[in-house]
Amino acid sequence: MNKTIQLQDLGTKDYKETWEYQEELFKGIVDLKIRNRREELDLETPNYFLFVEHPHVYTLGKSGDLSNLLLSEKQLEAKGATFYKINRGGDITYHGPGQIVGYPIIDLENFFTDIHKYLRFLEEAIILTLQEYGIACGRSEGETGVWLGTGTPFARKICAMGVRASRWVTMHGFALNVNADLGYFDNIIPCGIRGKAVTSLNVELGVEKVNEEEVKEKILKHFFILFEATFEKSAIKNH
Repeated sequence: MNKTIQLQDLGTKDYKETWEYQEELFKGIVDLKIRNRREELDLETPNYFLFVEHPHVYTLGKSGDLSNLLLSEKQLEAKGATFYKINRGGDITYHGPGQIVGYPIIDLENFFTDIHKYLRFLEEAIILTLQEYGIACGRSEGETGVWLGTGTPFARKICAMGVRASRWVTMHGFALNVNADLGYFDNIIPCGIRGKAVTSLNVELGVEKVNEEEVKEKILKHFFILFEATFEKSAIKNH
């Protein structure tokens, strides 16, 4: 079992381009697994972890409701935002500057074959990271992601999650609001949940800007402890 994860930081990258890159890496792992089975081989499958920041974009999961997007095509254009229907779970989500997006594209057969445990571990990595900043946060029953103030009228989501898995290979992931412009969330019903607010780490800490590189390092630290993995930085394929 290969527990090494190749880390790639894509910087700022268009959502569609990143999605296509994810699909390419995902397909490479799945195809290798199919070949292993067909030819009775035991070739090692790779694992990847992508960090990225997207320009303003709204994405709708396969079970999502388009009415949760409160903007017309022209209004989207005016805000400099794009919109995509995609193949992850979950409803509508916003991505944009000041948000750390993480896409683990890993073969869970290298770690454990339990998608619910995988989601809980993703949440736990974010919870432990936020706790380092003194933020009390956790899960909200029946909902994915990481929340503050659950069980109170002030419940607010700080990290959205949505994943796809096939043949135990994952793609998509999490979006943590660190220095996000929360005004963009006013244009959607986030994750299809009415009456729930969103927040950002800088807002909760009462500061103008949080060091995003430091947050990434903390996320990775907790992710790799939870998954008992090692990581190496790998070259980014040109597109």
